[in-house]
Formats: sequence, structure tokens, C-alpha cells
Amino acid sequence: MLVPILLFALGLVLLIKGGDWFVDGATGIAHRFHLPELLIGATVVSIGTTLPEVMVSTSSAAMGHGQLSYGNAIGSIICNTSLICALTLIASPGAVDRKALRTPVIFFALTTAIYVCCAYFFRQFTRPLGFVLLAVFLIYMVVTVRQALRSSVRETLEARKADTAEAAAAAPAAEPEEGGKQRTFIMEVVLLVIGAALIAVGADLLVDNGVIIAEALGVPESVIGLTFVALGTSLPELVTAVTSIIKKHASLSLGNIIGANLFNLVLVSGMSIAINPFGVPDAQKLFGWPLSLVVDLPVMLLVSCILLVPSLVRGRIARWQGIALLACYAAFCVLQFTIL
Repeated sequence: MLVPILLFALGLVLLIKGGDWFVDGATGIAHRFHLPELLIGATVVSIGTTLPEVMVSTSSAAMGHGQLSYGNAIGSIICNTSLICALTLIASPGAVDRKALRTPVIFFALTTAIYVCCAYFFRQFTRPLGFVLLAVFLIYMVVTVRQALRSSVRETLEARKADTAEAAAAAPAAEPEEGGKQRTFIMEVVLLVIGAALIAVGADLLVDNGVIIAEALGVPESVIGLTFVALGTSLPELVTAVTSIIKKHASLSLGNIIGANLFNLVLVSGMSIAINPFGVPDAQKLFGWPLSLVVDLPVMLLVSCILLVPSLVRGRIARWQGIALLACYAAFCVLQFTIL
């Protein structure tokens, strides 16, 4: 029992330190190229936090368990939005960059419409759909990179003009502000990569040894699955969110959640469907319909609307959104326990 406890503690340390470096690297890159933190969160950071789910889903699909990616994708979106993002909204409400938010939201809405239509009308996810989802991922990356480059050039020119105009007054105070902690671009990339690796390893250690400890203490398998394993798949997003809040970079966390939700559909599901097509799970039914079509997909759509619509309309994230999302997640969990 001593070894699992030590490995569990090591996993926790790796998660905390990895999240710290990951956010430092991401925000450093964003500031260096004058990019919105929300945009960096919706691309680079989201890919890093979604990679563990991509690996799990693709390996499951290759072994003939493609339907696992369906539950993984939908469940992760619900958890990311109504639990992890809710914490960000409650702890750090404020203004968001609507322009940076618009592109990932449009792609997420389009992909969700395709995914939901296939689920309700065809009850089947075919290989061509998998290729379409992967194509959407590539298009999204191209579009966002082009936007980032244009934004970087524009912001750089504006910054140079501002620096020239304020050189006399700002020069003495500019150097000490960083506290001697200037990092090169290579260092920021290294921080990002190592941070992502530490988060992945730490999450793995935490979940695997947490299960061992829980089993040794006599915790039922169903409870383990709904706690350690379920939380483990979202630990990278959770660690990034908490670290971003502590470091006052809430926009990075919001972008990470939106990007991760999009990648769960286009990358995680897309690769799994392309490898091994599958149908909508129908082992559990409610009112004669597959449970996922009555509960999971509607909840996913509801929490996504609560998060995205007010943010786009008002250009702000509000504390009431976080409270509403947490209430949805609590109701969803209660319903799952009741049905099971």
C-alpha cells in the first residue's frame, strides 16, 4: 500500500508543477506574438490537454471498442463545460475577447450539428463522417493559424508605435517589471512541452494508484469509475483551469475548454470513427430511446449554450453561468446514479 500512496503523491506533484509550467509557456508564447490568450488556449493548449483522450480513444477503437470514444467525447464535453469551466466562471468572471471566441465557437457549433444529426437521424457513425470530422480539424487549425499570424503582425506594429511614443517615460520602468525572468521563445516552448508531459504522466499516476488505493479500502468499482477514472480523463483541463485562475489568466482556461470540446468531437471522435465505425450505444434505454439521445446529448447541448451564447452576446463571462453549469452537472450526475 505504501508504494501506491507514494506514486499517488508523486502524480499530484507532477500535475501541479506541470500545470504551472504549461500555463507559463502558453501565456509566454501568447504575449511574445501579441496573440489573445483565448486563442492560444483554444489551439495549442487544447491539443496538449486532449492528447491523452486521443490516445485512449484511438487505441480503444483499434481494439474494436469504438463506442467508448462516443461516451468519452460526450462525457468529456459535459464535464469540461459544466464542472471545470464552471469553476473558472465562478472564480474569475469578466470580459472576454469576442473576436477570438467567434472562430472556435462557429466550428464547435458546426461540428456539433453534424454529430447530433448523425446520432438522431442515422444512429450510425460511418467512416466518411470520421474523415469529415478530421477535415474540419485541419481546416480549423489552418484558419486559426492564419488569424493568429494576421493578429500578431497587427499587434506588433501597434506595439512598436506605442513603444516609440512612450520610450522616454517607459524605458526606466520597463526592465524591472519582469523581475529578471525574461525567457526565450525556445524556453517557453520547452516549458509548454514538458508541462504537458508532466500533466499526462501525473494524471496517469494519480488515476492508476488512486484506483489501487480505493480498491484496497473496499470502495465499490462503480464509485471508482465515476470518481477517479472519470476525473482522470479531465485532469489536464482541470489543472490548466485552476493554474490559469491562480495566475490570473482566465481567458486561457476558457479558450482551453472551448478548444478541448471541439477537439473531442473532431479529433477524438474523428480518429475513432475513421479507425472503427460504430453506432449510437443502445444498451440502456429511456422511454424507448437510447439513453444517450435522451440525456447525454441534450445535456451537452444545454451546457454548451449556457456557456457560449451569453459570452458571445455580452462579451463577458458571468458568475451566474458558472452556478447554472454546476447545477446542470449535479443534476446530470444524480440522474445517472438514479438510472443506473
